[in-house]
Amino acid sequence: MHPDSTETLAVSPALAQLQALRRSGRIRAISIDLDDTLWPIWPTIAKAEAVLLDWLRLHAPATAQQLGDTATVRALRHEIVGLRPDLQSDLSGLRRESIRLALQRAGDDPALAEAAFDEFFAARQRVDLFEDALPTLQFLATHWPVVALSNGNADVHVVGIGQHFHASLSASLSGMAKPDARFFHAAAEAAGVAPEHVLHIGDDAELDARGAMDAGMHAVWLNRGGVAWPCEGREPHVTVASLAQLCEGLAES
Repeated sequence: MHPDSTETLAVSPALAQLQALRRSGRIRAISIDLDDTLWPIWPTIAKAEAVLLDWLRLHAPATAQQLGDTATVRALRHEIVGLRPDLQSDLSGLRRESIRLALQRAGDDPALAEAAFDEFFAARQRVDLFEDALPTLQFLATHWPVVALSNGNADVHVVGIGQHFHASLSASLSGMAKPDARFFHAAAEAAGVAPEHVLHIGDDAELDARGAMDAGMHAVWLNRGGVAWPCEGREPHVTVASLAQLCEGLAES
């Protein structure tokens, strides 16, 4: 378009919705998911499981041999979910107990589970942020209190982004998990506002977007893959293709 043209460029529905929310003054805090919102989770987990196997080869070789590869490590992690339903929302506890079970089955010392988990957990914190993640956190934190709300067990301070957060809540430490409305309400309380004044951002349609709406929050569904809304009933308040698009919509014009 010629720079002197008076024709107005169309604003996408997502940007228009975000701009309207910003102008309304209803957004006084942000809650945001971590895994698959700020970084891809499965490459991170795969690397951490490889680190775990390397540690076991040195300290519990029988266990390492019996596990064999990361696929078996993950299968055992899924098995423990059925054996320990009390740990359903505690990913750290589930991982620790899956390691303990592997050690017991191989005849190694189950007490090694704590040290083995520590190796896994340290590697789990070494994430590769999406390109738009850090600029988004920097932008959000200059305008609102930001609360991390995760069903995972990442520690934002160990990851190296803690300075952008007013608070961080994880299912492992809170005993609650999304989409439980109490978990969302805990995030609002941590930010010092009512739930209706929180904008929640996350990649999971059911856990993040639907969960936030059911808790009385405004929901932004981060849909990087451009897939159709998979849930029945109402759709999220806003759908964005990237965190960069989110910032563009929330920026002051």
